[in-house]
Amino acid sequence: MTVIEIVDWGRTEYQKALAMQQDRVQQRIHEAATDALVFTEHEPVYTIGARQGADDHLVADEVFLAREGITVARSNRGGDITYHGPGQIVGYPIISLRNRGKDLHAYLRDLEEVLIRTVRHFGLNAGRREGKTGIWLQDRKIAAIGVAVKQWVTYHGFALNVNPVLDHFKGIIPCGITDGTVTSMSAELGRAILPVSVKPLLALEFQQVFADTIDPDGRT
Repeated sequence: MTVIEIVDWGRTEYQKALAMQQDRVQQRIHEAATDALVFTEHEPVYTIGARQGADDHLVADEVFLAREGITVARSNRGGDITYHGPGQIVGYPIISLRNRGKDLHAYLRDLEEVLIRTVRHFGLNAGRREGKTGIWLQDRKIAAIGVAVKQWVTYHGFALNVNPVLDHFKGIIPCGITDGTVTSMSAELGRAILPVSVKPLLALEFQQVFADTIDPDGRT
């Protein structure tokens, strides 16, 4: 089994975390760092992805942003606009796909599988939704995915809603979705779930899913 380093940055501002990611990506490209899964919780922020028209899905005005303490940042990840904030586990896998088939589609499916398996530990039967990214409970989105890759090293990743302020999603059309809503583990279960209780299971499932994608010699 290939061991993937688990790193927890704690609470971070989005732009600072992006710079830290980019530094780790360069290290991984040059074989100066191992594959890693980074956890963080961001200060409240709307991030606008590279998808055309993503700007149009920011509906919050300056009054709302100031009152809720939410900033706006541009991102080079794939996808539309999304929200990050406390109570949401953001996972940044920084791993090389060079020995994993160089298949970004398969990588995305593996990320989805990690999240599906993780929330299943809490009795939530989440899954994929045809034509949509992320993880869903019927028409309720519980986790978002948006990735980038440089020289076949991944960065950005996923955001799992454990117990964020769901009202903060009202300031955007999350990921451009007009036929669904956003939910959280706590909202679905009717009790408080803390990120600290979810991270070990996320790490376990990530290790198991991604270890399964390569053989003992490191080949796909």
